[in-house]
Amino acid sequence: MGALRCLLAVTTLSVFSLCANSKVIESTHLVGFGKAKYPENFQHFDYVNPNAPKYGKVTFGQMGTYDNFNRYASRGVAAAATGELYDTLMFGPADEVDSYYPLIAEKVRYSDDFKWLEVDINPKARFHDGVPITAHDVEFTFNKFMKEGVPQFRVYYKDIKSVKALNDKTARIEMAVPNREKLFSFVQGIPVLPKHFWKDKNFAEPLDKPPVGSSAYKIIDYKSGQSVTYGLVDNYWAEQLPVNVGRNNFKKVEYDYYRDETVLLEAFKAGEFDLRQESSAKFWAKSYNGVNFDKGYIKKEEIPHHKPVATQGFIFNIKRPIFSDPKVREALNYVFDFEWMNKNMFYNSYVRTRSYFENSDYEAKGLPSKEELAILDQFKGKIPARVFTEEYNPPKTDGTGRIRKEMRVAFKLLKEAGWELKGGVMTNKKSGEPFVFELLIYSPSTERYAIPLQKNLKRLGIEMKLRTVDTTQYTKRWRDRDFDMISSRYSAMNYPRPDLMIVWNSQYLDSSYNQAGVTDPVIDQLTQDIAASQQDPQKLLALGRALDRVLQWNFYMIPQWYINKYRVATWDKFERPAIMPTYDLGIDTWWVSKEKAKKLPEKRQ
Repeated sequence: MGALRCLLAVTTLSVFSLCANSKVIESTHLVGFGKAKYPENFQHFDYVNPNAPKYGKVTFGQMGTYDNFNRYASRGVAAAATGELYDTLMFGPADEVDSYYPLIAEKVRYSDDFKWLEVDINPKARFHDGVPITAHDVEFTFNKFMKEGVPQFRVYYKDIKSVKALNDKTARIEMAVPNREKLFSFVQGIPVLPKHFWKDKNFAEPLDKPPVGSSAYKIIDYKSGQSVTYGLVDNYWAEQLPVNVGRNNFKKVEYDYYRDETVLLEAFKAGEFDLRQESSAKFWAKSYNGVNFDKGYIKKEEIPHHKPVATQGFIFNIKRPIFSDPKVREALNYVFDFEWMNKNMFYNSYVRTRSYFENSDYEAKGLPSKEELAILDQFKGKIPARVFTEEYNPPKTDGTGRIRKEMRVAFKLLKEAGWELKGGVMTNKKSGEPFVFELLIYSPSTERYAIPLQKNLKRLGIEMKLRTVDTTQYTKRWRDRDFDMISSRYSAMNYPRPDLMIVWNSQYLDSSYNQAGVTDPVIDQLTQDIAASQQDPQKLLALGRALDRVLQWNFYMIPQWYINKYRVATWDKFERPAIMPTYDLGIDTWWVSKEKAKKLPEKRQ
């Protein structure tokens, strides 16, 4: 049993040994940041109703289509929620940052220098076909992902030397380079695959039939490309584990696909599905009405939240020569009139995005602090000088639509970057090529807010073409970075995580997560320092803000907007716990009320 022979005792949660000059910690939870909220013998999370009934069906509307059931394939578009077919070793609640509690795992042991970690599998753990989940499946999963998984997995987990089954119950992770974050993220984030199902299949390829899973739900019906239905697993072995009590309360969960946003909304209003989170301010203000609202069948709510939000914008592919110059990228920022759009298109419901850590403590504001300067000073001459002298804010207009002042600034920047206006066309002085580029989109709703930008660019003599493709094509071109510009987002983070390596570090250039195609030694160093400073909250605060400033002043995107509330409309048959989780809407804790459902038309009961 390896480390077990080194343990002096097993009577407490934290067990220490002098083996190999390191301490061995045994625990029923892992904490990557801060302190664990829940004690060893907790019964359930605070934000659930432990007595919630398991009843009813919820149907969601989904845009686009799908062509397979392998969420981890290197090509194709997987069906909705297929990534949730498999349980992980541990589970992170929605009211904590980086704390994880047992799911497939029963407990863990690890050295305090993070050179290795052992995980004990719960002997009751089963796949949907009744086959026990063992440490051999954990070993197989790692090797399968490393050999056939997406490239970013292999790069991110290159510091893991091996994952080995010591016996049926215990798997051991050995690190080539000690790293707490990667140890913990593997245990809480990697789905445990059934070896007996996947051993003869190529994990990189799409799957045309549902796989054997292990979670609370399994696929019970589907129409390829049109719908997929999940059923709550009878006698699910982990139903009464503390991490699952009060969760997974719908007997069936269905996803129906639509090809058009307007049709999707009208289908909801007509009673084709149950719940919709609205992203369009126009739809929310103007389209949520009709007979089913008047009858009280549909409830419309705005639910405030205080969680970090995704950073959304028109993202430049800076590997394209046309966008390689930061002055060009800054110039285009000046012709995006957010204030006019917010007033005339969005009903003043949005706040302008300005940070890559939006709505969090890590957002860079004001001038750099002493702690930030200690980090940034080493990069003087390698980063924009304004990092030290100015607070970044996107250009702000008066909202009238008249942006002559902003246009003059844009012209000046373009001239400095080697562009000039010839016959009404912005032209490169050296090559004589016109300034023409393509915005790649897949949804008509994106076209709606891209057109005002397109019109303002035309006034500059720049042609922005709108290229609409289906979701399958879009996904492939996004992965291949085969675009000039996209309207996309960078995921929200509760704190600066090592995951930032995947998003910004040049090691991950061939991964689709590095959307802008950034290869900057300074950003490489900052993200590496963040990954190495996960146990130092104060240093992370300074590093996160320093990184934010460098990203802001490099103009990798034209920032869009965010909203600090959930816009939710439901057919009024749901109940939810009194406490909402801090970092999520918590739909997995909702349940169907039989009494409410009886008052609705039969289709939505």
